[in-house]
Amino acid sequence: MTPRLDLAAVTGVTALLREAARAEILPRFRRLAAGQVRTKSGPLDLVTDADEAAERVIAAGLAARFPGCVVVGEEAAAGDPALLGRLAGADLAFVVDPVDGTANFAAGLPVFGCMAAAVVRGEIVAGWIHDPLGDDTAIALRGEGAWVESPDGHRHDLRVAAPAPVAEMVGAVSWAYLAEPLRSRVAARLPRLRAVVGYRCAAHEYRMAAGGHAHALLYNRLMPWDHAPGWLLHREAGGYSARFDGSAYGPLVTGGGLIAAPDRDCWQALHDALVAE
Repeated sequence: MTPRLDLAAVTGVTALLREAARAEILPRFRRLAAGQVRTKSGPLDLVTDADEAAERVIAAGLAARFPGCVVVGEEAAAGDPALLGRLAGADLAFVVDPVDGTANFAAGLPVFGCMAAAVVRGEIVAGWIHDPLGDDTAIALRGEGAWVESPDGHRHDLRVAAPAPVAEMVGAVSWAYLAEPLRSRVAARLPRLRAVVGYRCAAHEYRMAAGGHAHALLYNRLMPWDHAPGWLLHREAGGYSARFDGSAYGPLVTGGGLIAAPDRDCWQALHDALVAE
């Protein structure tokens, strides 16, 4: 049986993300100078001073709260790709995306989040998606459900949308980064859904789906800091997800795509409608 974090530990991480957001992210929102925004792998892959500063605060806080844990932050891994390999053998690891939706953040758009997930021996056991502007946190604890919690402790549970035919589904479909010929196939089939949205921010897309405000999510690249927190949030809210080939998602895989849906039948219907040849 996979060990779980207790609620005290979960509360501590929630507080840490809020602290990092208040100290390092929000003071820089809409106040970034030109030199505080940089590119990494390409013009659409941005990093800001807020990303790096928040990650340092979060990593230091996790190390203090959980001595000996492995912390794999998006920005640290960009500088040292070998860091990602430490996830597989860690008794306790955390993956961290300090500012998910960096392009939105850098553009002054209020759609970004701060994410983390706890991984025990390769299994995701807890996830957090903090909204710095709304100042609440979507939390998932393996086997305990998913909920949104405000600073005063008020909670409301999350539940995915009811199953629906593909023609009635609303989905966030990240098709632009798919490889051809799948990219063109998926893009051409988007009208099969009721509506398609794109936030450029997995944090808010996962929160939207886990809260029942959209039916479907589709992603291509699966870096753990982008998807481990939201995957668990969606699953604990009652949803079903799998990679394009039907295999299970895990934090140690970084490719193969992902479809999230209200249940397995909806997943299959979405796969057939958007992905299948």
